[in-house]
Amino acid sequence: MPIYIPPITRRQFLRGSLAASASLLFPRHLWAEEKTADLNTWALLSDTHIAADRAKVAREVNLAEHFETAVREIVELPQRPGAALITGDCAFDRGEVGDYATFARLAQPIRAAQIPLHLAPGNHDVRNRLRAAFAEAKATRRPSADRCISLVRSPHANWFLLDSLDRTNSTPGVLGETQLAWLAQTLDANTDKPAILAAHHYPDDCKSEKPTGLLDTAQLLEVIVPRKQVKAYVFGHSHVWKVTRHESGIHFINLPAVAYVFGKSVPSGWVLATLKPDGARLRLNCTDHAHAQHGQTVELKWRAS
Repeated sequence: MPIYIPPITRRQFLRGSLAASASLLFPRHLWAEEKTADLNTWALLSDTHIAADRAKVAREVNLAEHFETAVREIVELPQRPGAALITGDCAFDRGEVGDYATFARLAQPIRAAQIPLHLAPGNHDVRNRLRAAFAEAKATRRPSADRCISLVRSPHANWFLLDSLDRTNSTPGVLGETQLAWLAQTLDANTDKPAILAAHHYPDDCKSEKPTGLLDTAQLLEVIVPRKQVKAYVFGHSHVWKVTRHESGIHFINLPAVAYVFGKSVPSGWVLATLKPDGARLRLNCTDHAHAQHGQTVELKWRAS
């Protein structure tokens, strides 16, 4: 089943566990009923790595505080995005039940701001526990019995949300034959708009002795390269912000980690994607606003169909 988390009302939010601090964190003028929605913008996040303990520090980073910062910035946008997407590793390490309980509480302001939330599992997640953390998760027809995949339509693009989780706490990922067959079939049935794919794992040429990315990258490329409506593939996993272009013209968008990074100069944060008929604008929002890359924009031009 796809992991789609519907919005909640402001009243539901205020009744929840964050009610005590809600009025301080999110003044009334920030709430969704006073804003219009821009359905052509998506807030893109990855690698939140939330632990059960909100005070958990990893690599000198308070994980909950980083996620709270991203959530607050998304809610404070002058127009609310059409959706928010987190491409995996929502949980800290092994996808414990407590991790998801804390993650769900921290994500509540996004839902209360009437922003739909989509989740794609990563290699530190456990699907059933992630689903169970959101009692209101919308049940939809399952394209795949054991994978969290879905097609989400927006005015300027069709989003194909994929599931590359193979084994929890094992680094590489796999889409698998069944999911790739669904992707090919669904792409063929939806050629009316540009297609953007999103999953946790990055493309991997698998030439190293121990590949760490998507093990069936070659098979994925066989599906998407000839289907010209595919314009971009969004992913996380590396904890690095980087945008490259495959030789086919497909853009590879490597989202930064919301949580910790592996190098002092690497930014953490999230990305606001604004879609246009022929491309997209990506704006990097660094957790540290003093970072040299904070506010960086990247303009993407879609390959010809």
